Amino acid sequence: MNQQAWDITLEHLDGGYDDHLVLKDFSATIPAGAITTILGESGCGKTTLLRLLLGLNRPSAGRILMGGRDICRMSDTQFHKMRRRFGVLFQDGALISSLTLAENVALPLVEHTGLPRKTLRDAALRTLELVGLDKFADYYPGELSGGMRKRAGLARAIVTEPPVLFCDEPTSGLDPITAAQMDQLLLDMKACYPSMTTVVVTHDLGSMDHIAEHVLVLQNGKAAFSGTKEQLHASQNPYLRRFLDRKFEDSRRMAAPPLDSSVRQALAEWLDD
Repeated sequence: MNQQAWDITLEHLDGGYDDHLVLKDFSATIPAGAITTILGESGCGKTTLLRLLLGLNRPSAGRILMGGRDICRMSDTQFHKMRRRFGVLFQDGALISSLTLAENVALPLVEHTGLPRKTLRDAALRTLELVGLDKFADYYPGELSGGMRKRAGLARAIVTEPPVLFCDEPTSGLDPITAAQMDQLLLDMKACYPSMTTVVVTHDLGSMDHIAEHVLVLQNGKAAFSGTKEQLHASQNPYLRRFLDRKFEDSRRMAAPPLDSSVRQALAEWLDD
């Protein structure tokens, strides 16, 4: 699909859950047609930001511009049409266990088009071939490894050739070799679809170094860094250095043993019984 690349601009976002704000006056730009990785410690707001981008939550303040259109000001009907243009790779692949891989991959086309069955299957097979799974088209998700399920999830996410692809922890739970294969797959996919804007939420610094063209680091609900990975590695910001070098500010010492003597005695009697 030949289309103009979409950038994503976040302006003064406030977002969270009920009365708890996770993102506070958050602003950043995700460049068009690039792979952007979003990093940050647990609880910093990565998941909240992803949910806002996907429209699963609405911000309490601010704007989200995708391709110049403010999705926060759209009606539900308008946004549902916009969301058809998103591809989403969930952490576990989120495949439907009762459908074959080909049926899973074709599902977005089944839901949104009236194409003949053969056309749908051919589209699914071509997309599975991109991720190296065309020979497993008629297997069910439960018959495949976790890495293969993630690759199938990526195939389903890109079968509509979306202008924006969101990936939630694509390498989590994978061994190092399979994780590296997933990284390379994202790079290969980007070569096939150069105008696709790809947003990858990850904890994997190795993956970031391999695939990122742009990096966004969150800290306490704000953007601590936005730039290239080379600029990130050169930064002397104390938080970024601790994050990249995996260093603690302080050692955390236990104030007391976790179990008192009466609990230990009871456990000893139970184990000996």
